[in-house]
Amino acid sequence: MSGGVDSAVAAARAVDAGHEVVGVHLALSRMPGTLRTGSRGCCTIEDSMDAQRAANLIGIPYYVWDFSERFKLDVVDDFIAEYRAGRTPNPCMRCNEKIKFAALLEKALDLGFDAVVTGHYATIVTSPEGDRELHRASAWAKDQSYVLGVLTAEQLAHSMFPLGATPSKAEVRAEAGERGFTVANKPDSHDICFIPDGDTKGWLGERVGTETGQVLDRDGAVVGSHEGAHAFTVGQRKGLHLGVPAPDGRPRFVLEVRPKDNTVVVGPKEALAIGEIAGSRFTWAGRAPEVGVAPIPCDVQIRAHADPVPAALTLVDGELVVHPETPLDGVAPGQTAVLYSGTRVLGQFTIDRTVSAVPVGAAASA
Repeated sequence: MSGGVDSAVAAARAVDAGHEVVGVHLALSRMPGTLRTGSRGCCTIEDSMDAQRAANLIGIPYYVWDFSERFKLDVVDDFIAEYRAGRTPNPCMRCNEKIKFAALLEKALDLGFDAVVTGHYATIVTSPEGDRELHRASAWAKDQSYVLGVLTAEQLAHSMFPLGATPSKAEVRAEAGERGFTVANKPDSHDICFIPDGDTKGWLGERVGTETGQVLDRDGAVVGSHEGAHAFTVGQRKGLHLGVPAPDGRPRFVLEVRPKDNTVVVGPKEALAIGEIAGSRFTWAGRAPEVGVAPIPCDVQIRAHADPVPAALTLVDGELVVHPETPLDGVAPGQTAVLYSGTRVLGQFTIDRTVSAVPVGAAASA
């Protein structure tokens, strides 16, 4: 129970369904803030108190479990390491993978519980063969199956998502109001919970450090300078402070971050089009598809709120390779690609490399 409306209603519905339910709030910070900053953050003392009030109304036991050390190691430190390596990580994916459906689930099973129930908008379907499959929620506008793409078959066997079939978030809020939950109109959390002020650049600068480096164009010419490559991400346009304008006068975007030599590569928007993504760190959400060197059809989604794109999937030398039917826009190594077959989540992989759909020199003449 995060202290939000979704987990409160999910807990109440689990009780209504006849389950024996215990509310658990995760303490993920050794120094939690007292109050939320608008809709930023989700691990404050205020959130813990909101969760306890909801548990009391439902009539279930309530506990706070301290996973702050595990969260620091598996999520925060990983976030810093990924940026140091020039990649763009997704900490929410890592939290689901390492904390909510690993550390929390492991402890729950050890204590004799059967499943972890959350307020995520996704559904679990049992196939005719008896396999549990992860599917999109009924309302795609609120669908959260992307951030659950890291779940394995074993984790799906011990997971429940009571909100998956709910048509809209408005309906969940209305139900929360009818149940008397004070969080009925509480804003949704967003951004990175451990950077509540939203200043990711400043937060990283304190931990990674700053060092002057060069900004290059696609031909290797120096067009500017910067104070640390970690502050940039692929697709970024603002804050480049380039000293040399593009020959055609058009805006330039970050195309690549090279942490080894502390350089940033910029170019035209067309060069952000990606025709191939690949990665060797992958998992399957349920039964693994029969994928090999012969391509199989799928849909690929590279951000939580992006549209799925039809693609061809292969597995070559231990690396998943995806060729989208239409180029993907502004993909950065470190992002998570979630694979779908219709509404079903097949699995996910961390993007290790990308191949531009526009060769060097082609964008300038386009």
